Amino acid sequence: MANNELPYFTSGKVVKGFGRGSKELGIPTANFDDQVVSLLPPGFQTGVYYGWAKVDDGPVYKMVMSIGWNPFYKNTKKSMETHIIHTFPEDFYDSTLKVCILGYRRPELNFNSLGKL
Repeated sequence: MANNELPYFTSGKVVKGFGRGSKELGIPTANFDDQVVSLLPPGFQTGVYYGWAKVDDGPVYKMVMSIGWNPFYKNTKKSMETHIIHTFPEDFYDSTLKVCILGYRRPELNFNSLGKL
């Protein structure tokens, strides 16, 4: 069961991640810095969420977000990686990303291979 903290609003600067979303998976993500991740309420469940996202003063788009440690990659720190359902013409590092997390899709899972991920 998902947490009772929804909807959840947050914003922060977009920082470089590992680059795996775009390069390995073909699914670019906008990553929040560690400070934004640290502000998640205690007990906020890891997993995949959906909602809305806005970059700087641009339009609002649908998004999905992974919150957690990405067990397939064995990450050692929690991350918030947002995939915005829109094709942007270029990267937007250092831009302000605002999100509204509306719902919970599924828990964070581990996968046996990159293809299954």
